[in-house]
Amino acid sequence: MPDEVKSGSSIRSAYPLTGSNASLGGAAAPSEARFWTGDHYNQGNFQEDIFDKAKEECGVFGVFGHSDAAGLSYYGLHALQHRGEESCGICTSENGEFHFHRGMGLVKEVFDRERLGALTGDRAIGHVRYSTSGSSLLANAQPLVFKYRDGDLAVCTNGNIVNEPVIRRELEEQGSIFQTSSDTEVIAHLIARSPKDLVEAVKDAFSRLIGGYAFLIMTKDRLIAACDPNGFRPLVLGRLGDAYIFASETCAFETIGAEYVRDVEPGEILVLDKDGLREERFAPMERRAVCAMEYIYFARPDSDIYQVNLHSARKRMGQQLALEAFVDADIVTGVPDSSISAAIGYAEQTGIPYELGLIKNKYTGRTFIQPSQELREKGVKMKLSAVRKVVEGKRVVMIDDSIVRGTTSLRIVNMLREAGATEVHVRISSPPFMNPCYYGIDTPNPNDLIANTKSVEEIRKAINADSLYFLSKNGLMEAVGGHEGEKNRGLCLSCFDHDYPTKVQFELAKATSCSCD
Repeated sequence: MPDEVKSGSSIRSAYPLTGSNASLGGAAAPSEARFWTGDHYNQGNFQEDIFDKAKEECGVFGVFGHSDAAGLSYYGLHALQHRGEESCGICTSENGEFHFHRGMGLVKEVFDRERLGALTGDRAIGHVRYSTSGSSLLANAQPLVFKYRDGDLAVCTNGNIVNEPVIRRELEEQGSIFQTSSDTEVIAHLIARSPKDLVEAVKDAFSRLIGGYAFLIMTKDRLIAACDPNGFRPLVLGRLGDAYIFASETCAFETIGAEYVRDVEPGEILVLDKDGLREERFAPMERRAVCAMEYIYFARPDSDIYQVNLHSARKRMGQQLALEAFVDADIVTGVPDSSISAAIGYAEQTGIPYELGLIKNKYTGRTFIQPSQELREKGVKMKLSAVRKVVEGKRVVMIDDSIVRGTTSLRIVNMLREAGATEVHVRISSPPFMNPCYYGIDTPNPNDLIANTKSVEEIRKAINADSLYFLSKNGLMEAVGGHEGEKNRGLCLSCFDHDYPTKVQFELAKATSCSCD
């Protein structure tokens, strides 16, 4: 079993090595023996999700100055589980010594009372991860922990470093030896090679990066948080009593009872040590470009990004859709879960009743057996069901947040028709998803993006809808609100309009990867 607990520089088994368990590295108690279809529990389980969505890569959580830093991190990561469901980890610091545990699987599966009890200390950083194909490895699970001249260094990140291949090759030519395929390891090498003190070394390292990222870095006596100069990935600062808390989303604060203080600004670096919080910059804010997909799909509806509530923003997207593309119908339904808010907004604006025409089964995401090809082809029905008595004989407006390949939209439209819907009108609460992302979203090859190769009318025919409309780019910006006076109201819309906020060397950038890989 690939789970591990480490203390200081030595690996320490989470369970004693006895009998046959010794041959397995002692990573799982006999009572917790599991079977799985890949090399790791949950390996690749989300690579071919029947819900054809772009995938957010990961979430980060940090604590400084609380006696139960590991416990808070556990609950914080649990609240951020939607951002990464394949692996997770927590690293704590106590009296200059690191304790950490990482494993494949969900937070509730990787950690138990005994494992959390071993993670002592009043500061911690944690991570949840969704990996891209081919990198479902414990070695890439975060936080990554390294030895360097001043002791231990733990790093975790959310996002993608576009110029990582160039930096990695340069470092390898200078003698650096990499232990993982993770972009995050590049940061550790840059810091370790710098002759400057830690904070200045971190600033210099960040100044070399191009891409979208939110970092948490921990040493024996400091915790550092930073966001890229465009602010692609969200990172927020909170307080719980005298402790400081960092998280990818504010929903994690609600879970542990922390108070939101503010968002970490683009190009900003926050340093926490025995003297308190210090606010500095490693770069001026460039064009603000918060990922629009955070507002549309990724973040939880009870989170706020730059004080914009996601549920409210998604409702406004639905209302704007109704203004742009009204169609006479009997009911409105949303594809669960992220499209529900937009569907409610569309219904409120039009006066057409909102109904639960589609129900998601939340307990089929993980299975111990590989389904047959026939079941895989019908897999959407294992996760989603049409409510026949609701849609039968009705003209249905189906609201969804995006169309990536189009395969899922076709299945859901056909499911509604099989349940007796007389018409199915599809409304999408975002513009057509036409371009790959280079800033921390797992997106398919551009040729697999249906909006990249087909017109709206061709997509309509491909998904068997009676009508199809995508929210306009201006409608999206109006619904989000954002930063008035800034380009695109401070949003990155490159997946819709191909206007990338940073320089992208397309031949080198890993469009289907992130710093977790």
